[in-house]
Amino acid sequence: IFFFFFAALFSGCGEYEKILKSRDYAFKYEKAMEYYEAEEFVKAGTLLDQVVNIFRGTIKADTVKYYQAKSYYGQRDYILSGHYFNELATTYLNSSFVEEAEFMVAYCYYKQSPRPELDQDNTFRAINSLKMYMMKYPTSDKWLDCQELIAELGDKIVEKSFISARLYYDLGYYKSAIIALRNSLVEYPDTKYREELLFLILKSSYLLADGSIESKRVERFQSTVDEYISFNSEFPESTHLKEAERMYKSSQKILEDYNKN
Repeated sequence: IFFFFFAALFSGCGEYEKILKSRDYAFKYEKAMEYYEAEEFVKAGTLLDQVVNIFRGTIKADTVKYYQAKSYYGQRDYILSGHYFNELATTYLNSSFVEEAEFMVAYCYYKQSPRPELDQDNTFRAINSLKMYMMKYPTSDKWLDCQELIAELGDKIVEKSFISARLYYDLGYYKSAIIALRNSLVEYPDTKYREELLFLILKSSYLLADGSIESKRVERFQSTVDEYISFNSEFPESTHLKEAERMYKSSQKILEDYNKN
């Protein structure tokens, strides 16, 4: 059994090596498609890389480019796949694959979109590409898919904004935290993190005031009182309300003591 297994394995490898060295490009293309259908995407992609320029200018040129892009997508190489789909869309304008290629360019950016903590350049590229696709193909059957993808990517950008703003608070840079948290609210006023952002602004304001030099304490504790009023008016049932009231009462007491003096 082992003998026949290894014999078949090496026989397959030998056949593929012969195909790689062949100068019969029509045969290479045919075998590439067989490998593609068998989901052997690495072999398919390698063979299509060898023949794509040979078929340039022929009626098969766009088809070869399409399956080259699809082979790299099958390998989960979304950078090269997106690149080849873009080449297809911009080079073969009359191809029947253009609409799908333009969607796949956007979708490859979507697949490269990282977790919210990381840089979101590909997330923005995906959103822009999906929007362009929707404008160009308003009757596409992928329209609803595009909307769902854009919403998902938008949530990631909002979360990135929240994480970045909260980082200043976590590091104890309360003055910078207040600025960053407010900027996040201005940029995304309907964010699902609105309650958390407002609470962190309040808490940062309180901690900033508490650690301030004497000449700035009154002004900053008054800001804390103002932030509490804003937070409480918008989220009177917040789970943070107890802690918010503690900071408010503490600030009020300190301000009253200063007024007495």
